[in-house]
Amino acid sequence: MERLFAVCSPGLEPFLARELNGLGLLDIRGLLRDTGGVAFSASRRDVYRANLQLRCAERVLVRFGEFHATAFPELRRKAGRLPWRDYLTPGRPVTLRVSCQRSRLYHEAAVAERLAGAIGDSLGTPPPVEKYHEDPQTELPQTIFVELQDDACTIDLDSSGALLHRRGYRLATAKAPLRETLACAMLMASGWDKSSPLLDPFCGAGTIPIEAALLACGTAPGHARRFAFMDWPIFDARGWEELKAAAGREIAGAAPRIVASDRDAGAIRAAQANAERAGVAERIEFSCRSVSAIEPPAGPGWVVTNPPYGIRLAQSGDLRNLYAQFGKVLRAKCPGWQACALSTGRRLTSSTGLSFDEGMALMNGGLQVRLAKCQV
Repeated sequence: MERLFAVCSPGLEPFLARELNGLGLLDIRGLLRDTGGVAFSASRRDVYRANLQLRCAERVLVRFGEFHATAFPELRRKAGRLPWRDYLTPGRPVTLRVSCQRSRLYHEAAVAERLAGAIGDSLGTPPPVEKYHEDPQTELPQTIFVELQDDACTIDLDSSGALLHRRGYRLATAKAPLRETLACAMLMASGWDKSSPLLDPFCGAGTIPIEAALLACGTAPGHARRFAFMDWPIFDARGWEELKAAAGREIAGAAPRIVASDRDAGAIRAAQANAERAGVAERIEFSCRSVSAIEPPAGPGWVVTNPPYGIRLAQSGDLRNLYAQFGKVLRAKCPGWQACALSTGRRLTSSTGLSFDEGMALMNGGLQVRLAKCQV
């Protein structure tokens, strides 16, 4: 069994734990969640499955080594005993992300240098060391996380590569794009049953409706991308293909009505292009229109959306008028529906005239936001 840690944005831990429980990889009863992720144990094949299936995680780390070190020779010797040949091939670049706290070995660059030397001792040649980058269009180095705390050294290997919110379909973006992982968490938090109609009247580049369509039809979020573990010498290519085939057999045929709109024609073009790449264009009804002109499907259903905040978009005027119009339209056209929206706080959601709850705190692109719900 491997000791693993699924990393997520702060606030998404409950949804990630629920996903792991659904995959049979975690018993959430009595679970003590860490900030920024969830720890669990699973087989090596489940490392593949977690990367393929998790919708709210950003990466899956494998605990590679743990030992005590108070001097650099000790660090290099003990790190050199780890089974690097199972995970690295000679010449493959690595990225070393080092953190030192309350330890005698406190110089992070020196720790990284010794770790690279230890890998070279194991492989016969030191690996090329690159700076960390997040470009999924290029071959990524193997990222290795090293933490020294109170002289205890832990080494984790990233099994994901590009962050998991990069599903591979969102090449076209609109202003202030929403991460796919957060969009999926919003859908989970809303309580959407995956069969009732879903409406997003501020869809932007289409992330929420696309994630809803993928969720409703059971498409694995990682089905169209590469992962770091595929370059490991111990990678089981046959087992991976079997997992992908099994995930493909779970795709449902029927889908609920998913309606998405935005007043920005460029955003709608981007959303349609993204939906085409995701393979769900036929499952989403896109249109360019203002919130006052929306035409919801026969309900009741769910409204899940990310309205403007007026912070990064440089909009003029007071957004409270937009939120008031949003609430007025929902009351007129979506009575009895469930609504779930991101905002920067009560000042905006109260402008809708709807009884949104206090919501839960989340982060969206470095902004503190709240995900609030109500029944229209």
